[in-house]
Amino acid sequence: MIVPFSVNDFIERAAGVYGDRIGAIDEPDQPATSLGRLTYRELHALAQRQAARLDEMGIEVGDRVAVLSHNSARLLTSFFGVCGSGRVLVPINFRLRPDEISYIVAHCGARVLYVDPELVDSVKSIDVEHTFVLGEDESMFAAEGTEPRAWEPDENATATINYTSGTTARPKGVQLTHRNLWTNAVTFGLHAGVSDRDVYLHTLPMFHANGWGMPFAMTGLGVPQVVLRKVDGAEILRRVEQHGVTVMCAAPAVAAAVLEAAQGWEGEIPGRDKVRIIMAGAPPPTKTVVRVQEELGWEFMQIYGLTETSPLLTVNRARAEWDDLPPEELAAKLVRAGAPAVGVRLRTDEHGEVLARSNVILDGYWERPDETGKALVDGWFHTGDGGVIGDDGYLSISDRKKDVIITGGENVSSIEVEDVLFSHPAVSEVAVIGVPSEKWGETIKALVVLADGQQADEAELIAWCKDKAAGYKAPTSIEFRDELARTATGKLQKFKLRQPYWEGQDRQVN
Repeated sequence: MIVPFSVNDFIERAAGVYGDRIGAIDEPDQPATSLGRLTYRELHALAQRQAARLDEMGIEVGDRVAVLSHNSARLLTSFFGVCGSGRVLVPINFRLRPDEISYIVAHCGARVLYVDPELVDSVKSIDVEHTFVLGEDESMFAAEGTEPRAWEPDENATATINYTSGTTARPKGVQLTHRNLWTNAVTFGLHAGVSDRDVYLHTLPMFHANGWGMPFAMTGLGVPQVVLRKVDGAEILRRVEQHGVTVMCAAPAVAAAVLEAAQGWEGEIPGRDKVRIIMAGAPPPTKTVVRVQEELGWEFMQIYGLTETSPLLTVNRARAEWDDLPPEELAAKLVRAGAPAVGVRLRTDEHGEVLARSNVILDGYWERPDETGKALVDGWFHTGDGGVIGDDGYLSISDRKKDVIITGGENVSSIEVEDVLFSHPAVSEVAVIGVPSEKWGETIKALVVLADGQQADEAELIAWCKDKAAGYKAPTSIEFRDELARTATGKLQKFKLRQPYWEGQDRQVN
């Protein structure tokens, strides 16, 4: 018997098995009206009403519905109200500039846009059929009791399109199917040891690879989900204490914020010996791992993957065989990317690039068959990352083949930043590279050659970038050079430009 996978499997189980349990605790401090505490039965009913409203508006199966929002219960609901009714959810990074948001909405052909009240100005010029302000316009939901049209699940249908920065200036839309999301959620829950005794804190932005799939995994297992709108180290500690949080996902910068807040925390650190923090985006320094486990008393786990892989490819969790290792030796093992998750096959090619094969691999890039063809070759996905697979099967990432910088868990196309700097009249040549950062994993550095007779300083060029692109894409430092290393054919030799900054590092990403 084959029953098609659907994201509805998770919410329907939650409503049926854990219907009276609190499923979502909405962020109380937000510009919109908070939904407060919702049981899983209420969350399911709200998703049904959202789907029914899309029916009323004539939004068909396969149509795209974009959402631009900080973490919120309404965004959580949309993973089921939109995807679960056969439409395609397009979660957009709320940190993007208006022109970048406009491009994504137009490129995916969204007919509906849900927007956070704080971000309304960002979408004023965007032409879309239907726009709803989350929390202010409750007409995004049909009347109570309205039943949506039944959708016959198709596990190979696109469920979400997640735009990610790549090696080109324009982001690519990653098409993830119901099968992709289902497989990722189930294997992630398995490897993270999730049960209905857990409490999850949404420190990770839900737009980011669909919150790594946790909205699905946690819902299916009846886990109460605490919504955190904006990351703040002290606030994370308070939520852990208030709600008994036991699991969260985060970029290394979030762990750094919690560690900093813990320095001024009065009393015992909440969650000691109970919380496990799952990190990805960039391997943190070993001393950060040691501090998380010793100062916070939290278990550290690491995963590796990409938006294109839903994202779980590998997982690294302390094994019984490592229990007696000194903290530093244990941390050294945990900063590796990890061992393949169940159902994932990994290998490296002759160039050292990591290739992956699994049910979590994307269906393709939305309306970019050329890019799909480059990424999916002979049944293997090309990650763009260089790595080494040890005799024990554990993957270590050593370099990034694609021209992407991952800073604070966010992908930044170096080409996009270079384009912005090139538009400054004083800039003749520019190379943008990632350099090590203890706080962000990597940070953005621009190496600039000024045009003859032109002048510009570091502050001016950084401000120029912030004015023309999202703030997190701007360089944090600029060095002025007389020339840049190039091949005989004129191609920038970025590996030579990066080398001095990564000297002494075991790997060429951080």
